[in-house]
Amino acid sequence: MMRLTRYNRSMLDREYDNQVCSIARSLEVVGERWSLLIIRNVGLGLNRFEPLRENLGITRSVLTTRLNTLIEYGILEKRQYSEKPPRFEYHLTQKGRDLSPVLLQLMWWGDEYYPEPGGPPTIAVHRTCGGNLDHHMVCEKCGESVEPDRVYMKPGPGRRRQDLPKIPA
Repeated sequence: MMRLTRYNRSMLDREYDNQVCSIARSLEVVGERWSLLIIRNVGLGLNRFEPLRENLGITRSVLTTRLNTLIEYGILEKRQYSEKPPRFEYHLTQKGRDLSPVLLQLMWWGDEYYPEPGGPPTIAVHRTCGGNLDHHMVCEKCGESVEPDRVYMKPGPGRRRQDLPKIPA
């Protein structure tokens, strides 16, 4: 089994300005360690700062920086839900929701090559009929090609209670 490599800080700060590559440009926006996990959690309905911080186990300053960056790039939007004191929720924009297929493919890739002993922690399900999706976004039950907005996530056999927020159906 291949070991995951730990990179030093200088490698993580690399910019890709000199590369003509869509993947490199995308990594400048979502390639930081916490970004996709924040996007995942917000997409699952964990929209408030403190629950996000607690679930991810990161510092307030790191979460604040990442949220502000994702807002700046138009992936998240901030909505006020309380005036006194001022409190905000974070929601995916269309640009953020368009990352859903990327997150699903990354999840399936991880399930295949770095599996949990108990099985996948999360299963992608077709909202219309309840069938599981294959890696081509086709429902295994009804055969329909499924758009990302017609998918919900349910706990899989490898999920541990403390790993993710309760996933709404």
